[in-house]
Amino acid sequence: MKRMWAEWRMSYMQSGQSKGCLFCNTIKMGDRDAFVLERTEHSFMMLNAFPYNSGHVMVAPSRHVRYLHGLREEELLDLTRLVAKGEKALRSAYKPQGLNIGMNLGKCAGAGVPGHLHVHIVPRWDADTNFMPVIGETKVMPESLPSTMRRIKAALRKIGGPGARKKRGRK
Repeated sequence: MKRMWAEWRMSYMQSGQSKGCLFCNTIKMGDRDAFVLERTEHSFMMLNAFPYNSGHVMVAPSRHVRYLHGLREEELLDLTRLVAKGEKALRSAYKPQGLNIGMNLGKCAGAGVPGHLHVHIVPRWDADTNFMPVIGETKVMPESLPSTMRRIKAALRKIGGPGARKKRGRK
């Protein structure tokens, strides 16, 4: 019998034991440790540490808000601009054939962090699914998180544009 090791699964299985909100905790951490790709005045973009596909990012408001209608106008605009920039960066970095962009609001809607809204951006390719997740309950990731971070950060630097302003003081 062949074995495929997925060391990250243990962290994922135990991730429900962490204290506080994932996104609020991320705001307080350094960018490299939290896989933060970019910060703007009201939002930030980070890698999903347990991605569906390589390049899976999340964009969240800096303020702890549960629903879109709870955002102020400037926060909503900032969040939307950063989602658009993430889309552009992923298209540049990965050349996906499609993208899933969406949010799950509330636990029954599938939100893993139901108290802090966030937008998922997931690159998709025709060949990105196979038997492993169904039969083997294992997702084979073709790229490490540090490699993914370097690739997307390079694409973000290259595209610049609206939403490129960074919040000062975070390294």
